[in-house]
Amino acid sequence: MTSASGARAPYSGYDAWFAGQDNERIAKKSAEAEAFFRRTGITFNVYGQSDAEERLIPFDLVPRILSNREWTRLSKGIEQRVQAINAFLHDIYNRQEILRAGVVPTTLVAKNEAFLPEMVDFTPPGGVYTHIVGTDIVRTGEDDFFVLEDNARTPSGVSYMLENREIMLQMFPELFSKIKVQRVSDYPKNLRASLEACAPPNCEGRPCVAVLTPGMFNSAYYEHSFLADQMGVELVEGHDLRVVDGKIAMRTTRGYKTIDVLYRRVDDEFLDPLTFNPASMLGVPGIMDVYRAGNITIANAPGTGVADDKAIYSYMPDIVEFYTGEKAILKNVETHRCSESDTLKYVLDNLADLVVKEVHGSGGYGMLVGPAATKAEVAEFAEKLKAKPANYIAQPTLSLSTVPILTDAGLAPRHVDLRPFALVSPGETNIVPGGLTRVALKEGSLVVNSSQGGGTKDTWVLED
Repeated sequence: MTSASGARAPYSGYDAWFAGQDNERIAKKSAEAEAFFRRTGITFNVYGQSDAEERLIPFDLVPRILSNREWTRLSKGIEQRVQAINAFLHDIYNRQEILRAGVVPTTLVAKNEAFLPEMVDFTPPGGVYTHIVGTDIVRTGEDDFFVLEDNARTPSGVSYMLENREIMLQMFPELFSKIKVQRVSDYPKNLRASLEACAPPNCEGRPCVAVLTPGMFNSAYYEHSFLADQMGVELVEGHDLRVVDGKIAMRTTRGYKTIDVLYRRVDDEFLDPLTFNPASMLGVPGIMDVYRAGNITIANAPGTGVADDKAIYSYMPDIVEFYTGEKAILKNVETHRCSESDTLKYVLDNLADLVVKEVHGSGGYGMLVGPAATKAEVAEFAEKLKAKPANYIAQPTLSLSTVPILTDAGLAPRHVDLRPFALVSPGETNIVPGGLTRVALKEGSLVVNSSQGGGTKDTWVLED
């Protein structure tokens, strides 16, 4: 919020308001917000821990604020990147021109565990692969925006963005009359419209949309049910669906009803036991045959995970230029591919200064933050790298920007990232003005993931 000369310009209105607030009132509002989230059931599960249980994601009342000028540049860069990702996915599953041109190594795609041969020579309805994209953005101390990673499979977190705004409107209505903030509440309506626009061409009448969830024990189940409710569509599980007359239909009290668009929150591996994992109880037997016959839209398309592979990420500036003919508006973080022998040697020699991630990792798991690790942790991770170098990439430890959070001692700076959400339909990309700001609540921490102790904030994009 602050700069060397005081509050940054986008924060000036908020700063003036905050200076006139009573500390006890702010503390009371913070407790009310926590009670609201607990009452509403906005929780997540942490896996792989002995005390795994549903937890609240901590919410900080101080918003992260972007000017309209900053957002305009960001949204243009995200739109360019999302368009390039869709073009890349269509290409690698069809003509593979980028591979023949040598821009991206063929082995990086052919041997990628997220690449699905079942998608080869097939184009989804409308040519859209990534209907919903979450792009993780960071800002450095030099005030530059960088893309940290692309989430092209089943990006999560949009429900927290919406609920964060709702609670801020309830807690501080006077703020939104003083400061003109762009709305995020249209997201569910826009999501449904975007999904409907991607329906198969043989769809009759208004497309029927449904959300496929793995079930109530999934870590993001709250979001699945929230989005289905907000869109006014059915929330279904695999056992609710079956193939009827060559289409996917859901069970209702009046019999089976055809689904035209399935917003799935089930991973590729579990989507169709007849095609992928035969032990899966989460998917729909035969859905891939129906999909390839053009009788249903699956959002996001199977096989999109290639695009958010962190080794592929390192080629994104070249991918953007190859498909758009323009330089990437948003920069990548410098990335070292450990699969290359010279690079591996460099990473091993500098492990204590780097951040190392699994190419298919997420949620802050399986990574090493060198400057925050002990010598023993660095040594242990070095052995993992040597055993399977292609499984990792490394990046420098960035000097991330900070925004203020509310602590018992007052405002204090913490590191943040931002996940804006893009909706893609034929010929159109709609980006919600804001996104989910995740914040590292521990002083000095660079890890913002909720599973690693991070929290969230409301994100404001100011009107002109």
